[in-house]
Amino acid sequence: MMKIYRKTDTIKAERFDGSDEMVERYDMGFQLAPNGKSGAIIKTLEGDLLVHVGDWIATGVNGEHWAIADDVFNKTYAELPVIPKVYGDTIEEFKAGHYKLSEMFDEWDWNYDEQELIARAWLDGYQLEE
Repeated sequence: MMKIYRKTDTIKAERFDGSDEMVERYDMGFQLAPNGKSGAIIKTLEGDLLVHVGDWIATGVNGEHWAIADDVFNKTYAELPVIPKVYGDTIEEFKAGHYKLSEMFDEWDWNYDEQELIARAWLDGYQLEE
C-alpha cells in the first residue's frame, strides 16, 4: 500500500545569482556545460553538481549543500511563516510547558488568520520578524 509522506526537516536556501560572492561562499568553480550554458560547480555529498543562475542552493541541517532547479524548488518548498517575536515567545513557552496548541488558543483571543499562522508556525517552524 502506498503511503503519503511530507518532508520534516527545514533547510536554508538561496537563489544562485552567479555572483563572485556566492561562488566564493560555496567554494564553487565555473564550468561550461555540454549544452553551452555556463554554470558553477558545487560540491555535494553525492559529488559535484552544475548549478545555473536561477537554481537554488540548499543547505541542510548538517551544513551540507545541494542544488535544486527553480521549478522543482517552487513545487517542493515553502518559506516558513514570519511571525512577531511575541508569538514566537508564546509558542516556545507553551511547548516548553508541554501544553497543547489548543490550550494556547484558549489562553489568548486569536482571530482566524492568527490561529492559522500560529498553527503552521507551531508545526513547521517559523522565522521572527525583524
